[in-house]
Amino acid sequence: MTASRLHYISWTFKIREADEPDLHTAYRERERRMRVEQRGSKGKIKAIITGVTGMVGEGVLHECLHHPDVEQVLVIGRKPCGIWHPKLKEIVHANLFDVSPLKKQLTGYNACFFSLGVSSVGMSEAEYSKITYDLTVHVAEILAELNPDMVFCYVTASGTDRTEQGRSMWARVKGRTENALLKLPFKRAYMFRPGYIQPTKGLKNTHRYYAYLSWLYPALKLLIPAHVTSQKEIGNAMIHAVSRGYESPILHCKDIARLAKSDPIENRD
Repeated sequence: MTASRLHYISWTFKIREADEPDLHTAYRERERRMRVEQRGSKGKIKAIITGVTGMVGEGVLHECLHHPDVEQVLVIGRKPCGIWHPKLKEIVHANLFDVSPLKKQLTGYNACFFSLGVSSVGMSEAEYSKITYDLTVHVAEILAELNPDMVFCYVTASGTDRTEQGRSMWARVKGRTENALLKLPFKRAYMFRPGYIQPTKGLKNTHRYYAYLSWLYPALKLLIPAHVTSQKEIGNAMIHAVSRGYESPILHCKDIARLAKSDPIENRD
C-alpha cells in the first residue's frame, strides 16, 4: 500500500516549507559540487522499488520501465507485482521487517524509490510506527550499508512534522522517519511530500475515488499548483533526483514538478 490516501488528498495545506534551513543550505552546496563532478557522466540508474502494489509505487515503476536513464529495476514486495519487463527483476519476500537474508541480492544498486506505506486510520501510534518507521528505517539501514553510493527517495506526505511535536500522530511518525533517513550515510536522500496525486491513465492501483476527482486536475493544477502533482511527475522527479540532484532534501509538489521537468546536469549551472 502507499502512504495514507487521506494524507495525499488532504485539503489542510499547512506545509512546513522552512524545515531545517541549514540542511537546505548544505544540500544546495552538495548539489553544486555534484553537478561539477557528474558533468559528462553516462551512468545508468539501477533502482530498487518498494510499494509497487500501491498507487504511488506503481506509478514510479511505470516511469522507470519507460525511462532511458533507468537500466534495471528490482521490485521487493510481499506478493508478486504481476508485471513482466526486460528491465524488471522481482523478489517476493514475506517479512520485510527483516531483509537481511536478501543482502546479496540488494547489492549493486544506486537508487531506492521507497513507496511502501499504510494509512494511519484506525491504528495506534505503536502500530503505525512499526510499519512507517521501523520497517522503513530497517530496509534503509541495510541498503545504506550495502550501497554507499545510493540515492534514497522516500514517499512521505504533505503536512509531515519533522519537529515530531505536533498534534497529528501520523505527521509526527512520518517526521521521525524522515529525520532518521536523512541521517543515514546515503550519497543523498530526498523526502517526497505530495498532496493530491493525479493518476496515470491505465494503471490498475489507482484508488476508486479518483474517478470522481480526476476531472478537477486541470483546474487544481492552475489554481493550487503548490498542492497538486501526478504519478508521472513523481516518477520522473525520482529518476532525476538520482541523475541530476536537487537543491533541497524535502520536496513539496512545486519541487516535484520542477525536478520532473528539469534540464540535464550538463545544461545546468
